[in-house]
Amino acid sequence: MSSLVRLSNAPLVRNLVNHSLRSARLISSSQKNRDAATLDVSKKAAASSSGAAASSVGTGRNWVSYGFDRKDETNDRSAMNASFFFTVTLCLVLGSAYWAYVPDPQLQDWAQREAYLELRRREAAGLEPISKDFVDPAQIVLPSDEELGNTEIVI
Repeated sequence: MSSLVRLSNAPLVRNLVNHSLRSARLISSSQKNRDAATLDVSKKAAASSSGAAASSVGTGRNWVSYGFDRKDETNDRSAMNASFFFTVTLCLVLGSAYWAYVPDPQLQDWAQREAYLELRRREAAGLEPISKDFVDPAQIVLPSDEELGNTEIVI
């Protein structure tokens, strides 16, 4: 708690708060009674004007674009829905399902299964799991004692 009090006294924090308050624009989108103008319009004229207003896109509404189309709300919304469908549904969901069920490309599961089968076969035959002479000792070339010199050999 004391560190928060010290932090609130810091000039950097005060400058950040002052800057954020200066750059904030507080607006209200609700209609005020003093801003609204009233007109006497006949019902027929009101019906025709409301139909025209409904057909024109973006009039009388607070529409914020998703960034796909700045002029047409319908195209903007459909492009947003399509892009999210393709990225989330197809790429993430179906892509992760494919990745989870794809066969093992490096055959690691197969190699482990074969190793267990070989161990079981050698145990059943009474052999050691790995033979001391896995590689023929005649094929191994070791350095002589003179070539090794004082090199420490750790077994």
